[in-house]
Amino acid sequence: MSGRGRVGAAVAGIVALTAAGLVAANGAQAESRAGQAGPASTVDAQDVDLLQHQEILKANALETRLGSRIVGSYLDDAGELVVAVPDEATAELVRAAGAIPRLVRFTAAQLQAVQRDLDKIAVGSTAGEVKSWYVDPITGTVVVSVPDGARDVFTQRFVRRAETNGDRVTIRRTPGTVRPTADDFGLRGGIQVDKNTGYTCSLGFNARADDGSRIFLTAGHCTAGKPSFSRNGYVLGETRSSSYPGNDFGTVRVIDGWDQRGEVERWNDGDVRIQGTTGVTVGASVCKSGKTTHWSCGRVVAKNVTVNYGANQIVKGLYQHTACVRIGDSGGANLSGSYALGITSGAALISGECLHKHGQPNESYSQPIGEALSASNASLVLG
Repeated sequence: MSGRGRVGAAVAGIVALTAAGLVAANGAQAESRAGQAGPASTVDAQDVDLLQHQEILKANALETRLGSRIVGSYLDDAGELVVAVPDEATAELVRAAGAIPRLVRFTAAQLQAVQRDLDKIAVGSTAGEVKSWYVDPITGTVVVSVPDGARDVFTQRFVRRAETNGDRVTIRRTPGTVRPTADDFGLRGGIQVDKNTGYTCSLGFNARADDGSRIFLTAGHCTAGKPSFSRNGYVLGETRSSSYPGNDFGTVRVIDGWDQRGEVERWNDGDVRIQGTTGVTVGASVCKSGKTTHWSCGRVVAKNVTVNYGANQIVKGLYQHTACVRIGDSGGANLSGSYALGITSGAALISGECLHKHGQPNESYSQPIGEALSASNASLVLG
């Protein structure tokens, strides 16, 4: 199928969901349409961006319409939308909407109950050194990520509690320790911004609040304590709002004189002009811009992830991805193509380095942009 044909099919699927509704279709088992598209070399970056955005819109529409009837969705290696479903009736609805159904053993309600139970334990007591946990549509289980070698009593207690859920939980042992990535060394997305406390973070996105305020979004652990911010020694503004832990986003009121641009710094490779926002879809591409690692890219691994930053700093609703993130990148912009996806929160690091330096996939975490904008009563400045 040509690039134009795939876009048309994606659009048709969205129309079917939002206008005509879902219609049952024949067929039972999970299917794959990989290989129908032409060679990757014949599709330029702009086409790929558009094709992916259409699939993400389809995923958002499906998840809104079917809700808890599905476990979740993700883009496979061919860029096609796959939806995890617990029964054949739902599989038929997914297939009719132009996506690929995949049967899993457990329902969304069963898996979400496991995640809520683990959240309650972490917030009320401790998760030890456990890094994160989330409902994973690929395995159809709750994935619990534990650092290699973590054998302390609190970690073992949390893991044992998770394992009481049997096959509903998958324990993954991975390297690195998770931490927020604000820089504790003494206007476009991704550029360095300095706190009056001596810490360094990155700017996420410029925005306008409903009351007309000029603001930028960054990580909530960067705005905790309501510091003021500057750039190259010049004052940017004061913290306007902050949400951390629980969430990880904050806003800074920008003083007059600064030119707010709807762009993200790509570090010596031109700026990305922001076209709008997009939802989080597992398997979608993500690139992040930040003060330390500049421009790095990867894929979304999971969404609605609960992350344990230690000292009872539990953050819910993040997404996990494989772009490299290090100290100082906190608050920086995350994009899927030219659409705003989220704000950098933290990462699993070994001696301050991304995991790919040690032969492992990166584990980075970000706050979805939609929740941050909604809670801040703000809209993005577009390019």
